[in-house]
Amino acid sequence: MKMRYLCMVAAVALLGACSTDDSAGKGGASASGPASGGAVAVTPGSQADFVKNVGDRVFFDFDKASLSTESRDQLGKWVAFLKKYPSDQLVVEGHADERGTREYNLALGERRANAVKDFLVAQGVQSSRLKTISYGKERPAALGSSEEFWKLNRRAVGVVQ
Repeated sequence: MKMRYLCMVAAVALLGACSTDDSAGKGGASASGPASGGAVAVTPGSQADFVKNVGDRVFFDFDKASLSTESRDQLGKWVAFLKKYPSDQLVVEGHADERGTREYNLALGERRANAVKDFLVAQGVQSSRLKTISYGKERPAALGSSEEFWKLNRRAVGVVQ
């Protein structure tokens, strides 16, 4: 009987811990409650603004660091964002898919990040506002060993600082 009672108390405690109501201790309004209209505010010029309203990545073909027409169009939006927020700096991360050696993919990621940086500078963004880093295949966006996943990992990502 005691064991059954303890199990019921433990189950109630676990369910209480899984509650999705965050309003306690936050002034009575949750992030998605009526006070915010169901939307989370995005600070203009922030990384969240960049991701939501501009798009933070461009993609590359297999074993390439050249920019496609689609990538150039996307990077044009990056240029407009950076011109609108002149105090923002941008780190351009270069990535590769899992194929190839670690060293090769780090070099490929660097070439991709530099291709993006060179494009942004050519469009009038000050190079002092841009930094590049290569992660090679070390930080995949998608896990899997097929073209479906690899194409998501062949990318450059902009991170607003």
